[in-house]
Amino acid sequence: MNRRRTALLSLTALLATGLAAVPAGPAGADDAEQVRNGTFDTTTDPWWTNNVTAGLSDGKLCADVPGGTANRWDAAVGQNDVKLVKGESYRFGFSATGAPEGHSVRAIVGLQVSPYDTYYEVTPQLSVSGNTYTYTFASPVDTTQGQVGFQLGGGADPWRFCLDDVSLLGGVPPEEYKPDTGPRVRVNQVAYLPRGPKNATLVTDATERLPWRLKNAAGAVVAGGWTVPRGVDPSSGENVHSIHFGDYRSAGKGLTLVADGETSRPFDIGTAAYEKLRLDAAKFYYTQRSGTGIRDDLRPGYGRKAGHVDVAPNQGDGNVPCQPGVCDYTLDVTGGWYDAGDHGKYVVNGGISVWQLLSTYERARLARTGQVEKLGDGTLNIPESGNKVPDILDEARWELDFLLKMQVPEGKPLAGMVHHKIHDEQWTGLPLMPSDDPQKRELHPPTTAATLNLAATAAQAARLYKAYDPQFAATALAAARKAWAAALAHPAVLASESDGIGGGTYADRDVADEFYWAATELYLTTGGKEFQDHILDSPVHTADIFGPISFDWARTAVPARLDLATVPSRLPGRDKVRQSVREGADRYLATLKAHPYGMPYAPEGHTYDWGSTHQILNNAVVLATAYDITGGSKYRDGAVQSMDYILGRNALNISYVTGFGEVSAQNQHSRWYAHQLDPKLPEPPVGSLSGGPNSSIQDPLAQGKLQGCVGQFCYIDDIQSWSTNELTINWNSALTWMASFVADQG
Repeated sequence: MNRRRTALLSLTALLATGLAAVPAGPAGADDAEQVRNGTFDTTTDPWWTNNVTAGLSDGKLCADVPGGTANRWDAAVGQNDVKLVKGESYRFGFSATGAPEGHSVRAIVGLQVSPYDTYYEVTPQLSVSGNTYTYTFASPVDTTQGQVGFQLGGGADPWRFCLDDVSLLGGVPPEEYKPDTGPRVRVNQVAYLPRGPKNATLVTDATERLPWRLKNAAGAVVAGGWTVPRGVDPSSGENVHSIHFGDYRSAGKGLTLVADGETSRPFDIGTAAYEKLRLDAAKFYYTQRSGTGIRDDLRPGYGRKAGHVDVAPNQGDGNVPCQPGVCDYTLDVTGGWYDAGDHGKYVVNGGISVWQLLSTYERARLARTGQVEKLGDGTLNIPESGNKVPDILDEARWELDFLLKMQVPEGKPLAGMVHHKIHDEQWTGLPLMPSDDPQKRELHPPTTAATLNLAATAAQAARLYKAYDPQFAATALAAARKAWAAALAHPAVLASESDGIGGGTYADRDVADEFYWAATELYLTTGGKEFQDHILDSPVHTADIFGPISFDWARTAVPARLDLATVPSRLPGRDKVRQSVREGADRYLATLKAHPYGMPYAPEGHTYDWGSTHQILNNAVVLATAYDITGGSKYRDGAVQSMDYILGRNALNISYVTGFGEVSAQNQHSRWYAHQLDPKLPEPPVGSLSGGPNSSIQDPLAQGKLQGCVGQFCYIDDIQSWSTNELTINWNSALTWMASFVADQG
């Protein structure tokens, strides 16, 4: 299930406030060109300006931009009353120069009135790649109140901006986008385990088997064999062969596979890469922290000021009111992790992320191959390192403390319930550092789902932190019990599908699985009969819960089932619980074996989900858990092989983990890992997982380039493609769990 974002990246209200639009009627319904006077031959009407001095110069609109403005929107040029038609493809073009050179402009097509949604935006650096810019996108709405704007502020020094030939042309065909997929031999570009499965995919027109050769870094052939034709893979539309080279077990670096005249990207055979990935995936969370400055000595290149700590221009998280009419109090909800590429913090996404990080640690403690010391104190290089607490627990604690703050205080209506989320009043644009966010922050209504997320994760925390901080463990358990009681008293308070301005809705219409999950964690921590009875009486307990997607933030029955199967308890019928996990794993194993790309994921119609990469990883978690339960090597091999797709054995021949593999995702959607838009800002940290292919292509960039895409090809590594290329805390938690498992198999 995706985040169900109902609004795109917004212009803040600051953009429109105070801008005196020149009155002009909307373009006619039959006009393909929607911009009026884009050539500035004799006048600048009907263009407006804000905080710049502008006029005609050699047939162009030129604006003198003051220095010292804080934000992009503090200086702007634009045109209102632009007509847009939902689903229509538009070519947005303009010529622009800047003096002195090196300045960038944020060019947007958006809504001129509240909530100031941005439908498309680009931020080219002027004169770097010529002076003429053309982009294609699809409009997500019908409106006669569209706006074309050029935001020029945010620079220390004054400069001169000149604009000409602005066009927004409707009725154009979607841009033909052909990704560079590199060599036709697709491999895990990172590493295969010496004694693990080794598989690759060859894209070829050949229908008969072909010879393959494995070469070491020196180019010597060290193994060979024949491909296995698989026919047309429906998830990519390509004719493919499989290559199996698991019999070769020697460790090495820089190996390549050669078949059909193509040489794969290089890869290793060894375990070191997974030891690194285990830690890098978890290190991701430190730079996502809200409410604290990020230390550059701990994350070189990623140091930044604290975000949302009530220091201007932040309105901050220290004293946050509710949305109008929701409550009469404010809460200190500082801390926690920014959920994704925006500045919002969401309890249901934080909950599943915390569960999975804590589960990574708990598995390492309980499983036969677990190496808990690899997650110990000092491993993640965070401020808490050296406090004699495992670093992964310290990192999860940063989010747990925030979740506890979201609980409704005693004496208030719905006391003990938990607010669903806290984020900006309106969507903000890119790029925007957390410390520069000027938006008002708001608490959104409490929900049963959020309340049960706190009950589950706080109860889980109570048993895992008890040895390190008994007082915190007691506090967490008390909060979990209070949340459980509040949820029982208010079992159907649901998030609104329409509450999607400024942040994702995270709406969930069925919370039976959250009740089951919370009861499970409370039972495993306390052994309480009340919780045991709820588990045994719940229809979820005996339901078939292992569908094409095993679990995510909205589907929490499987986390409960996995913990009941692995965490010691005296639950009656526990053998049947463990059997159900094996049966679910058998299903994913069958899917993997049938899939030409060897992954345990085959959604109906090959319609890929939002965050498909983490769906694949979570299905692999079920396989890995079946191995922990049974010791069956088929489950271990299936789980390990599932990483191949994530790390390069896919139709696009890309690793979806930044910094791992010769070609990896670099431009995930984020307001502060925004190097693609602002060269002064960094790319996402090494170990960041992209959401990956999403058949729904909700964002305008993807809609403009990926119309008609098939499964694996519904992806573009661009910061504007928030529906295919975002990063989130719950996607990296799946990566952390699986990377730790694979590293343990070395």
